[in-house]
Amino acid sequence: MTDLEAALRRAVRGEVGFDVTSRALTTMDASNYRRVPLGVVAPRDADDVAAALEVCREHGTPVVARGGGTSIAGQATGTGVVLDFTRHMNRLLSLDPGARTAVVQPGLVLDRLQEAAAPHGLRFGPDPSTHSRCTLGGMIGNNSCGSHSVAWGTTADSVRELTVLTARGRSLRLGRDWAGAPQGLRELVDGDLARLRTGFPDLPRRISGYALDALLPERGADVARSFCGSEGTLGVLTEAVVRLVEAPRARALAVLGYADEAGAAEAAAGLLPLGPLTVEGMAVDLVPSTRGLPRGGAWLFVETGGDSEAEARARAEAVVRAADVVDALVVTDPAGQRRLWRVREDASGTATRMPDGAEAWPGWEDCAVPPARLGGYLRDFRALLAAHDLRGTPYGHFGDGCIHVRVDFDLLTDAGVARFRRFSEELADVVVAHGGSLSGEHGDGQARAELLPRMYGEETVALFERAKGVWDPDDLLNPGMLVRPAPLDANLRFSVLPREPVHVEFGYPADGGDFSAAVRRCVGVAKCRTTPVTGSGVMCPSFRATGEEEHSTRGRARLLHEMLAGELVTDGWRSTEVRDALDLCLSCKGCRSDCPVEVDMATYKAEFLHHHYAGRRRPAAHYTMGWLPVWLRWASRARVAPVVNALASVGPLAAVAKRLGGIAGEREVPRLAGETFSRWWRGRGGPRGEGEPVVLWPDTFTEHLSPAVGRAAVRVLEAAGLRVVLPPTLRGRAVVGDGTSKSALALPAARRGRVCCGLTYVSTGQLDRARAVMRRTLDLMAPVLETPAPVVVLEPSCAAALRTDLPELLHDDPRAARLAARVLTFAEALERHAPDWTPPAVDRPATGQTHCHQHAVLGDAADRRLREAAGLTGELSGGCCGLAGNFGFEDGHYGVSVACAEDQLLPAVREAPAGAVVLADGFSCRTQLEQLAGVRGRHLAEVLAEGLEQRPE
Repeated sequence: MTDLEAALRRAVRGEVGFDVTSRALTTMDASNYRRVPLGVVAPRDADDVAAALEVCREHGTPVVARGGGTSIAGQATGTGVVLDFTRHMNRLLSLDPGARTAVVQPGLVLDRLQEAAAPHGLRFGPDPSTHSRCTLGGMIGNNSCGSHSVAWGTTADSVRELTVLTARGRSLRLGRDWAGAPQGLRELVDGDLARLRTGFPDLPRRISGYALDALLPERGADVARSFCGSEGTLGVLTEAVVRLVEAPRARALAVLGYADEAGAAEAAAGLLPLGPLTVEGMAVDLVPSTRGLPRGGAWLFVETGGDSEAEARARAEAVVRAADVVDALVVTDPAGQRRLWRVREDASGTATRMPDGAEAWPGWEDCAVPPARLGGYLRDFRALLAAHDLRGTPYGHFGDGCIHVRVDFDLLTDAGVARFRRFSEELADVVVAHGGSLSGEHGDGQARAELLPRMYGEETVALFERAKGVWDPDDLLNPGMLVRPAPLDANLRFSVLPREPVHVEFGYPADGGDFSAAVRRCVGVAKCRTTPVTGSGVMCPSFRATGEEEHSTRGRARLLHEMLAGELVTDGWRSTEVRDALDLCLSCKGCRSDCPVEVDMATYKAEFLHHHYAGRRRPAAHYTMGWLPVWLRWASRARVAPVVNALASVGPLAAVAKRLGGIAGEREVPRLAGETFSRWWRGRGGPRGEGEPVVLWPDTFTEHLSPAVGRAAVRVLEAAGLRVVLPPTLRGRAVVGDGTSKSALALPAARRGRVCCGLTYVSTGQLDRARAVMRRTLDLMAPVLETPAPVVVLEPSCAAALRTDLPELLHDDPRAARLAARVLTFAEALERHAPDWTPPAVDRPATGQTHCHQHAVLGDAADRRLREAAGLTGELSGGCCGLAGNFGFEDGHYGVSVACAEDQLLPAVREAPAGAVVLADGFSCRTQLEQLAGVRGRHLAEVLAEGLEQRPE
């Protein structure tokens, strides 16, 4: 323990982390930059902040205040001590609806404030796209804006009072006068009034530099406003009084289609007199699909408000009439508006990949020009991109003249970094020529501070340095930001990564087989840091349960980045820090779909576990649950299921078995079926009918634990006119055909076995075994692949493994991709191969949860349509059940498993109307429901099969 760490532990009541994990989690924000801190402090209150500052001042250690870590210019990173306000100083202290103000701590997430204000018809005006995880302290530090700034301004417009601590420990209460200002600030302003009156561009999104012009006498000497946007370099915020605005009772969204981006940009300023709430722009090269959008090559999203839906719609239609558009769409349905806004909000992530998969990065993320000059600026910007042979996708706040863009800079080679610098310098001149600001929202940080003299001139920048000296004479607070900055091409986070490919097992096709590129996908926008209050998707259940950065997708990606870098995490694949962070990853694959850049942490976890345990003894659960298909097959062949069930019901014996097997003591061991699905199949005489053949996959769970699901699926598929067959099995025979002829396919003895997707081996990182099982499966399925028969998989996790893990792990075997392409869910099989079949009318409400793998990999559109056709009403919840295959059974995971279930699944079931069908296609989901809620979940096939029995002939 260093002297600094020891002193902080004595002085601070909150957590002090100088360990590898704590430091690795804060080396980066959402920018291109990386700095390794000495340690992290999570203060409990303002007294803790003062104590930490005092210790750091005594040791000459810099201090960086950090909120959600979503800054895009590098200002949330530092080499000293990082103050993390999200752990404790994250409360809404009070809300006064009459005064329309709220008192907040710096670590409060914006959506929490919005949810508290909403019942009073109020809201905080600025709303960045990161609203579900950005903090008020970070917003004040960066003077954040968001899509509604044309109506409600920037964060600085919403600040009333700020309580800050200076680096020398003085507590100041800043307001709209000189009362709380540090000594010397007024004298600095009075001595340079002319420069302050003439040296600052007049535009709505001028965020660059210090807002010293807010201190002019004619502007009321607003010290609190001048503090906004100072990026933690002047003082440390501990409390803020913010203004709230009245939220419109109804909203409408007009989506205006234009021929191209320049046309949309030139039209934006002309819509401002109509009083819109937003004027957002984006072009077709950012949109994965134009489905649901009006015709055009670029769009403006113009939101209007009113006291009623009719009034909001009338205003939106007035916008459409005033605009010269190719096409337009007006949406008043809240769900429809949310779907459209999600496209815009995910842009900061989706823009990180070019259409061809090439990487793109921030760096010129948010410069701004006067709105009336936006069209000309964008043309010059595009021309500069072309001149440097670069690509980017502009989007953003067209009504405020603020543009976001990710550019495909090559930040991995010296030549690419040199081009990054040249482009940045030339673009800064273009912005200034258009009367703009280098930063229009996210701050200067390291990305742009070096270029501030081009915008303000050397003398104004010198004035910024003098102001910094007044506030922080020891240069303790976030040094290197805004004044005396580090070069814009130093401290790049990519420079520490290996230049040679890392040997890995999966193919990583979207990243050219490069594991480093896969890890680089995480740009830090932190959509994975949603909580049960701020988000309803799947990603990231372990963070939602624990609230710890270590257990978020971003946190794990940061640790993997540091593992590859080898500077902080020094033991590579053997790292215990990475192992511990991945331990609570449920492998739900939610990040594969919910993350804007499709980070696939489940795959990264399997990869890591494979290398981590190579040649070493594994945890007991890897041998018990990882090899589950083997143990269940043995029990089936030996016909000992009744004996196993009987022993499992004896408490002491079950406790010993669970302890030896690494299974949580709180869990009940699922009962084995008395008759396997395959044995029932053979007993009924195999396939029936002459319809189109479909191959029903006998997954491990259906085969041994819930054969009733398989029997129900056979009943429904055959009722739909399909001929159900099973894959080749131990007996070496299967029946497939084209509907008119049948053929028995015999396999040589050497190729005999049972098909298996390999899921349990993949999830425990036993990739050599998984590969062997998958190759055997492909051998068995080879005759099937010679026919057009689809493969119907009832268990969503197994279907996802066949669709994704199989071709990515056996990327050298073309049969893997062929089988993956054949895999259909139960609902997809009925929709595609029995389109004229009408399901029975169940006519009941439904509750439950969409399986996380179905959400992330398979899609549930066909299931929704099938439920609707059967009269099953209501929406299924999102999230993850928390059992997630072996995860919830492993010793030490029970608490997190229960917390995940309590996030969305269990509340949805409790709140369901009487008589509701509880749908759960996954065996894990059904088991979790039974063990935690005493509720029987049912596969959709079971519900439809029951409906068939009750349907009159």
